[in-house]
Amino acid sequence: MTTRTGTRLTIFPLPGALLLPRAFLPLHIFEPRYRAMVSDALARDRRIAMIQPLPTATESEAPALFEIGCVGRIAQVEAVPDGRFNLVLEGVTRFRLLREMDVSTPFRQIEADLVAFEGDADDPEPLPSVIRAEVEIEARRFAETQGFDIEWEEVGRLDDEALVSGISQVVPFDVASKQALLEASSLVERADMLVEFLRFFGLDAGEAPTLQ
Repeated sequence: MTTRTGTRLTIFPLPGALLLPRAFLPLHIFEPRYRAMVSDALARDRRIAMIQPLPTATESEAPALFEIGCVGRIAQVEAVPDGRFNLVLEGVTRFRLLREMDVSTPFRQIEADLVAFEGDADDPEPLPSVIRAEVEIEARRFAETQGFDIEWEEVGRLDDEALVSGISQVVPFDVASKQALLEASSLVERADMLVEFLRFFGLDAGEAPTLQ
């Protein structure tokens, strides 16, 4: 639904969960309010907007949020007999939060500006070969440091955007770093940032932060 001031979106505030345009994010939905959110989305437009709470947000029912998130479309859904859902969201476009709406639903809704991110619909320019190589090299180093088992042949076959988005989503960076990757203005900027984060967070496996 679009109003004079923005687009109405149902939000799923989840720290550390990064959704990017054209990327896929698997989710297991078990809380009653978010089960209601999924049922509502399936009955309407299949859209759920992912956004992170601020690191300083209190443990309340409505923690403060970052301004930028990403709209997802339910691409796959499995309804579990006990009422839970297994979802795969496909990233559509980023958005800027304008205001939170006063609603009676158990899940939160906002008005958002999507116009500022119309360029998200366009395929990005390919990465320069040197940047692509840096991403792959640093990803391998990070995986070795953390003890991750990766099928590198499959990784090497990914296109540039899928490579950068996939690594950005799965690496255990902190909330602020995930948000910075989301807000990057281009694929090249996101790739450069990802390389720096992989180097920084991969310095010491014993001290690397994990998702909370």
